Amino acid sequence: MNRAAAVLLTDFGALPPHERNLTRLVFLDEGMRDLYEDWPAKAADVVAYLRLDAARNPGDPAVTALIDDMCRDSAEFAELWRRHDIKDKTHGRYVYRHPMVGRIDLGYETLRLPDDPDQGLVAHTVERGSPSEVALRLLTSIDAPAATTRR
Repeated sequence: MNRAAAVLLTDFGALPPHERNLTRLVFLDEGMRDLYEDWPAKAADVVAYLRLDAARNPGDPAVTALIDDMCRDSAEFAELWRRHDIKDKTHGRYVYRHPMVGRIDLGYETLRLPDDPDQGLVAHTVERGSPSEVALRLLTSIDAPAATTRR
């Protein structure tokens, strides 16, 4: 288990396999709206990343099912999906507002595998000595429960 991810977002391992997806969390978990400082930008990014994944994997039944489910279950997702935006998750930053430790500003970079560019590892970083580093260290060191979905 990735403790930092579990206490910041959710313990993906504790979710049923079909729910282990950030798209579902961002749109269907009301707590995510409060967690992301700029939820509308995060939501738009997630949809644009999914559209790129769908283009790279045409006809993939899991991707198609996710898109169908999301268009049915979230009017906001469906509206963003109709925009046809495409974006690759290469690098950037997101700011979180955690209820226990406050603001956490994390950068991210996606490391792609040269032999399989569809596979990637997203590494999150925090500026050394920053209030975000202090907040993240505190969050991962206290006996905080894993974040849970709040549907």
